[in-house]
Amino acid sequence: MTVEIIMPKLGMSMEEGTVVEWLKKKGDPVKKGEPVVVISSDKIEKDIEAPQDGVLLEIAAEQDETVEVGKAIGYIGQEGEVINNITNDAVQEVATTILKEESLSSQTTIRVSPAARKLAREAGIDLSSISGSGPKGRITRADVEKAIQSKKASPHLEPEQEVVIPTNKPAEEQEDIAVKTVTGMRKVIASRMFTSLHQTAQLTIHMKADVTSLFELQEKIKSELQDEQNLKLTITDFVAKAVILSLRNQKQMNSLYENGQIQTYDSVHLGIAVALENGLVVPVLRHADKLSLNEISKNIKELSKKAREGNLSSEEMSGSTFTITSLGAYGVEFFTPILNPPEVGILGVGTAADTAVFSGDTIQKRKILPLSLTFDHQVIDGAPASQFLGLVKKYLEKPYQLLWL
Repeated sequence: MTVEIIMPKLGMSMEEGTVVEWLKKKGDPVKKGEPVVVISSDKIEKDIEAPQDGVLLEIAAEQDETVEVGKAIGYIGQEGEVINNITNDAVQEVATTILKEESLSSQTTIRVSPAARKLAREAGIDLSSISGSGPKGRITRADVEKAIQSKKASPHLEPEQEVVIPTNKPAEEQEDIAVKTVTGMRKVIASRMFTSLHQTAQLTIHMKADVTSLFELQEKIKSELQDEQNLKLTITDFVAKAVILSLRNQKQMNSLYENGQIQTYDSVHLGIAVALENGLVVPVLRHADKLSLNEISKNIKELSKKAREGNLSSEEMSGSTFTITSLGAYGVEFFTPILNPPEVGILGVGTAADTAVFSGDTIQKRKILPLSLTFDHQVIDGAPASQFLGLVKKYLEKPYQLLWL
């Protein structure tokens, strides 16, 4: 019996997914539970397993094709079996072809994914001017993004004009270049970053926090309480607690901006960016404002572990109201974090470094932590953003408050 491989719903808000890579070819034998295809939503990649033993009879959605949730992307059955349950899409496709051939009008049917159609409408892009790179000329979201970039880079050019960029470099001096198609998580990240920069008014401000006392407190807890109470607190845990307390005080920063509306939250749902080998994910601490410092620490460690093992669910990566990202482990000081839309704020944490600081007429060695706050100026002005960052700095410089507040 033929069984469909269905595009799954990985989260409540997921309406469509993208085929990242087929792990099996048409005609390959498969076993129940064996990964056959990798799909992605806008937040996560996931291996889809074979629902039964058999043969991959048909691939209905090729790599990079976007498919609605619940639609079949492939079929598994026994070798030589005829597929009888793909008639709906096939009949529709044949009917469309016949109508196009018999029609006397010049109207053209455009094959386009829902995500591409929505993006084109928002950006004012004429779909008829785009050549689709998907199967059978289907226009993908990536095609629309490319058209948007071309429009901004060369607004004076007609769509059909060809631009040739000459090079004076001799052929014998040209280097070998490795070309890799952007797919999967990297493609999702590229799309989200592009959207973030072009749909928000981002501004970044910086402060330095004297975390000498914080490091001393961390060492004291490590030496006196770690074994007894299983407390293994990191600087990230303290920063997270300081941010949560500051968001409770400055609720405007704990907001989302969507469709011309500002949604301000009482509860703090904190995103913690985790770097992976092939990209970046942001697991979310739900209702973080109700957690103790120890609970925050345990949740961050658990979510980070699941992220690196690829076991995060879509729900664990959605719904954040503010994000923390850190490059301190790489020796970076100040940097410009990019917003995670529709959030209106993100805190970048650099590496803490020993610094010579004047205290009156004397010089002391202090541990200084760089902080970078990016915010959406459409929603928040510089003064309240500075007040928020100042609160984070205050809590980090008086770390004992973080233990009981």
